[in-house]
Amino acid sequence: MNKILVLSVALLAFAASLPAQSGFKTDYFKADGDSLGITFIGHGTLMLSYGGKVIHIDPVGRSADYAALPKADLVLVTHEHGDHLDPEAIAKITKEGTQIILPEEPARQIGRGTVLKNGETKSAAGFGIEAVPAYNIVNLRDGGQPYHPKGRGNGYVITVGKLRVYVAGDTENTPEMKALKNIDIAFLPMNLPYTMTPAMVADAAKAFRPKILYPYHYGNTDVGELTALMKGDNGIEVRIRDMK
Repeated sequence: MNKILVLSVALLAFAASLPAQSGFKTDYFKADGDSLGITFIGHGTLMLSYGGKVIHIDPVGRSADYAALPKADLVLVTHEHGDHLDPEAIAKITKEGTQIILPEEPARQIGRGTVLKNGETKSAAGFGIEAVPAYNIVNLRDGGQPYHPKGRGNGYVITVGKLRVYVAGDTENTPEMKALKNIDIAFLPMNLPYTMTPAMVADAAKAFRPKILYPYHYGNTDVGELTALMKGDNGIEVRIRDMK
């Protein structure tokens, strides 16, 4: 897998340091002499660890006991819906110096944090952060309003060492997503009517070609449909984790 190597043995110490909570799995990747650990909390919620620092993405209390998880150096929030924004969970992982990056509406609701608008970039806690538009094109509410209007939510490209990790948030296969470059690891949402079908995810992945693709936020969607659509594309590895 070129630059990305799963570390199967050497990084077990980090896994052992995590609180014992059932169902959590961590994958490890080599990144500039250190290790990137990605812990799958559930649904749209992830935890990244690199160089002694912790990033929590869309922390919500329904997925974990955040009082028992490591404190955050950086919190990223994609948008204001309750399965992505939980002020109580954020409070439990905040310490002195914790940076919070989020769109305008979540910042208004919790009364703090640094607003990053679509297309903007920022360095935070030693990581590069790029805000990618996250929105619906096809899937609309009754009355024609998108579930996620353009300009309201972010996906994030997180630069960790030389690795580029894309966490898409709630979105469809937008032109901005399909134009991304040099993505090593991608998390793409896959549940209707809020995000994408397996065909939409496959379409996006084949356009911007991440080395590793994780479907997430997939609810009751049959992840086997995605693996079937991606079969034969040896340049993209599809990994399935429990991210309902």
